[in-house]
Amino acid sequence: MFKQANNMLPPGSSENDNEMSKEHKDFLDRLNRKRIYVRVTQIAILIAFFLLWEIAANAGLIDPFITSQPSRMLQTTINLHRDRSLYIHIGYTLMETIVGFVVGTVIGILLAIILWWSEFLARVLEPYLVVINSLPKIALGPIILVWIGAGPQAIIAMALIISLVVTTIGVHNGFKEVDPDKIKLLRTFGATKFQILQKVMLPASISTIVSAMKINVGLAWVGVIVGEFLVSKAGLGHLIVYGGQVFRLDLVMTSVIILAILAALMYQFVSWIEKKLINWY
Repeated sequence: MFKQANNMLPPGSSENDNEMSKEHKDFLDRLNRKRIYVRVTQIAILIAFFLLWEIAANAGLIDPFITSQPSRMLQTTINLHRDRSLYIHIGYTLMETIVGFVVGTVIGILLAIILWWSEFLARVLEPYLVVINSLPKIALGPIILVWIGAGPQAIIAMALIISLVVTTIGVHNGFKEVDPDKIKLLRTFGATKFQILQKVMLPASISTIVSAMKINVGLAWVGVIVGEFLVSKAGLGHLIVYGGQVFRLDLVMTSVIILAILAALMYQFVSWIEKKLINWY
């Protein structure tokens, strides 16, 4: 029976399928090799950077007191690990950043939805959003301290304010770029505004929302570190300020490297969320 079914296929169809699958496999292999080459090159550049930094410091080409060096930073990390203060400072900064990032992103998306829902409200608030967005948020730091008080809540508020307006404007502009013909089609079939939001606006704006989240990763870290510069008694921003005050550049550079690693991990997490959302929709 199977032989008879195979005889019914067009001549050469089986060979063509095998050839296509082989070509596709070769294509995927090339993509994987390129991905590996890129990753290996990135790691090699990073290792070479720290290696040259260490060699230059040991050779006296740069002053390790001013620029520090990888071996000193490693020793500083070990010392912070031994007295457990490293995890306390990372915990404070990470908690404040995650809360500011999540709350800023969620409220920003909700505000963008409200502006899309009410065209009148969007026209009224648009110039105010533009002015607030162009205002340096760091200048609001002293005001936040007076209103909210010194503490983690002021630092979270700083991160929230920095990321909130950017998210609102970005997502709202993304809503404006959705194909109007799709909206008209749903309205023709009697869809409600909520159904249009659910079926068209949000799925079509996934890339915009994720882009806003990726931007907010950096903005949230900026807000938290600036807040810790001003008021915090714990956190990586506090370590940077303290290290600069007592001329312990090893502590400053170590804190900066840890910040870079945490920010990169948080960015990768947002990229993972992006893949999940795309597959979901």
